[in-house]
Amino acid sequence: MPVSEQICHHCKNPIYDDEALLCHYCGESLGRISRDAIGQLRGGWGKWIWVLIALSALASFILLTFR
Repeated sequence: MPVSEQICHHCKNPIYDDEALLCHYCGESLGRISRDAIGQLRGGWGKWIWVLIALSALASFILLTFR
């Protein structure tokens, strides 16, 4: 299985680790999204789920406060 190479945009060093989110040399973000559950929710439509969760929590707090 060939390992893909990605070049860090900040320091221009090659990164051979497919799962690395940060550059090994300078620590800058490689612009990759994590493959775990939270990482998948951070991209695309997932941000709307987080907005919905936050608004639901806020509405619940407001309703409990005024009861």
